[in-house]
Amino acid sequence: MSGRTLKILLAASVALNLVALAAGATATLWVRSVQTRIEAADRPSRERPPVMALVAEVDPDVRQRVQETLRESARAARPDFDEARLRRREAIALVRSPDFDPAQARTLLEQSRAAELRGRARLESDAVGLLETLEADDRAALAPILTRRGRSAARGPRPEGPAGRNARS
Repeated sequence: MSGRTLKILLAASVALNLVALAAGATATLWVRSVQTRIEAADRPSRERPPVMALVAEVDPDVRQRVQETLRESARAARPDFDEARLRRREAIALVRSPDFDPAQARTLLEQSRAAELRGRARLESDAVGLLETLEADDRAALAPILTRRGRSAARGPRPEGPAGRNARS
C-alpha cells in the first residue's frame, strides 16, 4: 500500500469513528430525555395547583384558613393516592412479566381504584366541610374544587379534532 492509500484509509476511519461517536452520544441523550419525561410523569406536579388559584379569589380574611384546611386534607389523602399509584404500577409490572396472572392483575387494579376512591372521598368530604363554614360568595368562588378533573385540569383543555379526542380517551 502506498502512503496516499493509507492516508485515505486513516481519514475514512477517523470519519467513521466520529459518526459512530455522534450517533452514540445522540442515542444516550435521547434515552436520558425519555427517562426524565417518564420520571416527571410519575412525580406530582410542583406547579401551583388550580385549586390554590381558586383560593386567591376568596376573601383575604379567610384565605389562610382555607389554604391550611385544603393542604391538611391533601396531606391526609396522599397515602391513599400513593397506594393507588403503587398498585397500578404493580399491575403494569405483572402484566409485563412472564408470570402474568390475570386474576392478580384485576385484584391489583381493584385495590388501586379503591384507594383512589378513598382519597377522593376524603378530599371531597373535607371540601364540603370547609365550604359549609364559608360565606355564600366564598363558597361560589370555591365551588369548582368539587369537579373531578384532577391533574388533567392543570394540563389545560384537550386539543380539538380526532387526534385530540383519541389521545386521552
